[in-house]
Amino acid sequence: MVDEFRAVFRGHPAGVALVAARGAHGPVGLTVSSVASVSAAPPALSFSLGAGLSARALLDAETFVVHLLHAGSVDLARAFATSGGPRFTADQGWMTLPTGEPALAGAGVVMRCRRLHAIPVGDATLVAAEVLEVLTRPSGGQPLVYHDRAYHRFDG
Repeated sequence: MVDEFRAVFRGHPAGVALVAARGAHGPVGLTVSSVASVSAAPPALSFSLGAGLSARALLDAETFVVHLLHAGSVDLARAFATSGGPRFTADQGWMTLPTGEPALAGAGVVMRCRRLHAIPVGDATLVAAEVLEVLTRPSGGQPLVYHDRAYHRFDG
């Protein structure tokens, strides 16, 4: 059943996001393909996290930044999806917000969020978050999509 379930979702395209926060030992972040809009009033979103170290550090953070990535961010998405990948390097374009969270200057969309709920579900955690600020808006660039274990440009 697990293999069947994974195969089904490999065939389901999803937008790609990078979630980042200030952790106890520095910035933490990871790539997710499960970001979804939950509510417009108040603005809220959700995503799921696995059980890795970065996920645990993100769950400990009260606030974090969700970046909706554009098609030019494939290398960044791969780096944050790979254990030990290069993260928070100067050439990736990171800055620190006045509130302390790390943020990507060149991301398609940047939203500062506050965790509302973290609900364990099987081997993952479902996170619901209030969007406190939309720091950048879509620039009209093509979104980055994850499908069948690969990143793709969406030319819709």
